[in-house]
Amino acid sequence: MQNDKHIIHMDQDAFFVSVEVSKEPTLAGKPVIIGGTSDRGVVASYSYEARKYGVHSAMPSKLAKQLCPHAIFIKGNMDAYTKASLEVTDIIREKVPLFEKASIDEHYINMTGMDRFYGFMQYAHELLEKIIKELIYQFIWFVS
Repeated sequence: MQNDKHIIHMDQDAFFVSVEVSKEPTLAGKPVIIGGTSDRGVVASYSYEARKYGVHSAMPSKLAKQLCPHAIFIKGNMDAYTKASLEVTDIIREKVPLFEKASIDEHYINMTGMDRFYGFMQYAHELLEKIIKELIYQFIWFVS
């Protein structure tokens, strides 16, 4: 019997932006930057449209504004992001026996042994589909 471990890393990419877009759908497809809105602020999250201009996390907001002057800057709402994160975690908790929440937008899910009953990658994709279907957030996910 093989003793291979199967740990899935689920990362909700552009999580804060995804929550903001779920609240305000007109932001979809636009360069959105979440973070400090003053020149002394920093970028916490950004949309793929802003990334095309070289924007990245922890970048000074002043530089992000220079790189992407038409970006929509949003201060952010940690209460909304925390609520969304808890909703995702609740679904994961309901569907898998062992996981670890690494951050507000990341989980490590232990799928070891699932191959005996069900393909673990298939199960992971079905879990993602359930989260997306049940929540209004349209996250971009990375599974590794």
